[in-house]
Amino acid sequence: MAASVRCLHRLQATMRLAVSMVARLGFRLQELPSVLGRQLSCAQTKILGSDRVKLMESIVVGDIAELKPNQGTLSLFTNEAGGILDDLIVTNTSEGYLYVVSNAGCCDKDLALMQNKVREFQNKGSDVGLEVVDNALLALQGPTAAQVLQAGVADDLRKLPFMTSAVMEVFGVSGCRVTRCGYTGEDGVEISVPAAGAVHLAAALLENPEVKLAGLAARDSLRLEAGLCLYGKDIDERTTPVEGSLGWTLGKRRRAAMDFPGAKVIVPQLKSKVQRRRVGLMCEGAPMRAHSPILSTEGTVIGTVTSGCPSPCLKRNVAMGYVPYEYSRPGTLLLVEVRRKQQMAVVSKMPFVPTNYYTLK
Repeated sequence: MAASVRCLHRLQATMRLAVSMVARLGFRLQELPSVLGRQLSCAQTKILGSDRVKLMESIVVGDIAELKPNQGTLSLFTNEAGGILDDLIVTNTSEGYLYVVSNAGCCDKDLALMQNKVREFQNKGSDVGLEVVDNALLALQGPTAAQVLQAGVADDLRKLPFMTSAVMEVFGVSGCRVTRCGYTGEDGVEISVPAAGAVHLAAALLENPEVKLAGLAARDSLRLEAGLCLYGKDIDERTTPVEGSLGWTLGKRRRAAMDFPGAKVIVPQLKSKVQRRRVGLMCEGAPMRAHSPILSTEGTVIGTVTSGCPSPCLKRNVAMGYVPYEYSRPGTLLLVEVRRKQQMAVVSKMPFVPTNYYTLK
């Protein structure tokens, strides 16, 4: 078992709770049931060498070359059919490597993809390398997250806007990479911490009464309110970025060059009406859940819900799912079948709840 996993298991064994922490998300979490979960499930990798950007752009859709030092972006691994292999965050660090965070559930295939591409580039004489980072990853989320963390760092977190990162000492643990991001739609950070210091750091954060442990069920409701996809539910290898309403992840230069996997399928979709699109849905009554059928008002099944839950903030049921393009306009009335009963739903813009990411004024 990897050192980072052993350390987090020690913390879980002690507290019997998850290690995804939330710094007072206010009413967005206070009314959620106390549901326990697992630690933040992400894999971390470094891409090294002078040709690292060229390598990464050969397997993702984003414009990695345009990233400023310590700036990151959400991107996608795609296959030649245009399907999404995984979503990931790529950061262009000032230390001379790309820092990649991807889903732990896709770790084996993601690592194999990157390793194979590294070997391919090396065989052509390119200067590239790969290093797996055995760090824990702790998420501290909520309006007071930066205030809580500031007590344990010398760096001024007011200078760290959304999707940027810096290496710093955090509550006495050196070598932590703090990234201003998260998967809740709120302000917050993800802290990549050396395995040996993970339990100490988590315990130090929890000493602040503002910080409460939160399981993945809480995180799931927050990311759904923010309209954020979960790989394996809302996007997968059968979904293209355009179908998944993620066309914005395609860099302008990359669209023009059409030099990423699946570009011949994906780029034309940007200017055409794809057969289906991911949409937001809202309804009264019983909450919509994954696999609930979506129907036209005439009663014809036209799609499927991929994620759904009651929204603690809106006091309404929210969901996302896929429908044919002609039913994807916000305001379109549809039906959703829940517990064998049909109920009205309306296509809604996402995010359902406005995001609160921190940007420099």
